[in-house]
Amino acid sequence: MLRLLVLTALLLSGAALAAAGSSVLVTFDDVPVGDIPNGWEGGVTGKGVPKWAVRADPTAPSKPNVLAQSGEGTFPFCVLKDSSLENGFVEVRFKPVSGKEDQAGGLIWRFRDKDNYYIARANALEDNVTIYHTAAGHRSAFKNANMKVTGGAWHTLRVDFQASHFVVTFDGKKALDAYDATFTGPGAVGVWTKADSVTYFDDFSCGPSGR
Repeated sequence: MLRLLVLTALLLSGAALAAAGSSVLVTFDDVPVGDIPNGWEGGVTGKGVPKWAVRADPTAPSKPNVLAQSGEGTFPFCVLKDSSLENGFVEVRFKPVSGKEDQAGGLIWRFRDKDNYYIARANALEDNVTIYHTAAGHRSAFKNANMKVTGGAWHTLRVDFQASHFVVTFDGKKALDAYDATFTGPGAVGVWTKADSVTYFDDFSCGPSGR
């Protein structure tokens, strides 16, 4: 299988992800600090003003940069706008930095628009991992597991999705095995936060195949 082992956000495009049998890894390290990565688009489901930008972080798993969300909103998201995956995987390293209402980091897949997509997220204030669908702007959970999510520390979140079957892995351990048929067909992938969560993301990867 063709695999792009390291592909920075400046070079990433929808065409790369569409290439047969390929997967991508985005490290954000060649993006100017303060910019949003090329090919990515930030937004919010609901209300608010999210602030997505690359910033330097000496603790980054792949130094020097991370993608940070430092604004507020109901459900801020940032998607690789030209990506299109129906079955495959999406994975990211994330660090919950701060937040009084929430300290959440999540992944999006089968994203159709700002009001319709799947989410898996981990929350450091609640110590749990949850999978949702957001349909017509309304978020609904369909499975949840209690797991320790440490604030200020880097974690790995991954979703493998095939038809209506989803497996969520947190820090290398299987967290959720769930089924839902709200969205079928391909959609974009990306990252997600909630409310006043300040969250850093690094080493975002996705592709049309599992492990």
